[in-house]
Amino acid sequence: MAEQEQCVRITRAMKKRAAATAAEDQSAHKKRVVLGELPNLSNVVVSVNPNTGVEPLKPKCKSKTRAKSKGLTTAAAKTTKDIDTELGIDGKSDDPQLCRAYASDIYEYLRKIEMEPKRRPLPDYLEKVQKGVTANMRGILVDWLVEVAEEYKLLPDTLYLSISYVDRFLSLDAVNKQKLQLLGVSSMLIASKYEEISPPDVGDFCNITDNTYNKMEVVKMEADILKLLKFEMGNPTIKTFLRSFTTVAQENYKTPNLQLEFLGCCLAELSLLDYKCVKFVPSLVAASVIFLAKFMIQPKLSPWCPTLQTYCGYKAADLKECVLIIHDLYNSKRGGSLQAIREKYKQHKFKTVATMPSPEIPTSYFEDLKE
Repeated sequence: MAEQEQCVRITRAMKKRAAATAAEDQSAHKKRVVLGELPNLSNVVVSVNPNTGVEPLKPKCKSKTRAKSKGLTTAAAKTTKDIDTELGIDGKSDDPQLCRAYASDIYEYLRKIEMEPKRRPLPDYLEKVQKGVTANMRGILVDWLVEVAEEYKLLPDTLYLSISYVDRFLSLDAVNKQKLQLLGVSSMLIASKYEEISPPDVGDFCNITDNTYNKMEVVKMEADILKLLKFEMGNPTIKTFLRSFTTVAQENYKTPNLQLEFLGCCLAELSLLDYKCVKFVPSLVAASVIFLAKFMIQPKLSPWCPTLQTYCGYKAADLKECVLIIHDLYNSKRGGSLQAIREKYKQHKFKTVATMPSPEIPTSYFEDLKE
């Protein structure tokens, strides 16, 4: 009996050592990257002066003027609640994230707080606050953070929050371009703690930069971000609104349309690359993404409808500027050198939505809906 117990203990010890060795091997094989001197690319963002002949550093890790408030009227809010009920969002759905009977009330609350100045970056912070950081550098950082999120299998919400923190911090304090990557990893560290069940630790974020920054530097920047943002870390993001908008957009489908969902995710992430999208509130970007995704899937049908207009709170004309920017991003007319998101959504698990054709959008699609 004693010999059997001893064998069991030995077997357990061997399993633990094997697991620890596997973890070390996995950590050792993780690719690292240093953003270093961020170049000013020529085609990342159209509004910035080009610096031709410079290729972006390829990350080596795997993987509106502010928008005018479009608050819903009381009548529209009631109609939104009716739509929730019809679509099974209100009270019938088993999805806990849709919050059943509270869905419409939560939506109105999110629409309200997304407009609060303390949760919004300045629409022109690069011109007014920053001295050495450009829109191209910001685009490269966002592209790299997408790959970091893939490397550590982070939730989409973590990625969106990270970039929100970056934009808000840059709206308040000038950052040396050598510290821009540090701002990015520290923002993602905070967002991971906020969203993830098992977030990566500080060492992981040092490792992913090839130890360009040590733990003390990352923690110091983390503290600076928290203090400057006054610990207001809970923002509604594009992803927050995209979930419910996607459900409404599928009202005519008997089963969930994965192509529409993946294409919406692809377009939403592309919008993060472009500094010109910073001025739009998250709900407007999410509505624009649904507009464009529906158009790309069925280009001969007008993508906007009374149900979406009522639920999202935007007319098609309100979305035009944002839709056209995201459309250019998808067609590589903007940010063409930034490939992380495009490569990600060329994978079969995302139904290769990044390879879909996207023709010109008829102007008539942005006209007011007929009664």
